[in-house]
Amino acid sequence: MAEKKTEEKSEKPKKKLNVALIAKIGGISINLIGLFGGLWLVYSSTLGANTISITEEKLKIENEFAAKRAPSNLSDPLVYTFEKFVVNLSGEPRRMIQLEVSLEMLNKDGFEEVYVSDNKTKARDRIVKLLGSYSFSDLDSIQGKLFLKEKITSEMNSILKKGLVKDVYFSDFVVK
Repeated sequence: MAEKKTEEKSEKPKKKLNVALIAKIGGISINLIGLFGGLWLVYSSTLGANTISITEEKLKIENEFAAKRAPSNLSDPLVYTFEKFVVNLSGEPRRMIQLEVSLEMLNKDGFEEVYVSDNKTKARDRIVKLLGSYSFSDLDSIQGKLFLKEKITSEMNSILKKGLVKDVYFSDFVVK
């Protein structure tokens, strides 16, 4: 019996899996997966992104396309500038806006159509009504100003029958 006890003692007991060790290994592996996933996302969105290369052929094709779309009878754009607008804005506190609006016309017919006094009066009236419907907070941001340009363009194009407004420019924009 003494021999059996010494044999049992001499055999090494089996090691139990340490729960703390498993948790550490799991945590490290999750961190490594997150690290490599993040590195891949950064690489794919910056360094690994495909850059658009412009070759001379593509540039030549784009210039030819732009030349075909531009009116052939114009060397300079036709811009009609209204007198300054001074309009009360809606909302509280009461503010007013002072701005100068210029319309870039697509062709000479549109320029002449805006220049006629009847259409000029209608255009000014529509712009005044449009400006009066805005508040200071609407025009405070760049997006608000761009939205105002878009609305003025659509209003002017609804008045004109022959011409077309290509773009609207603000050369003076003051809110008091």
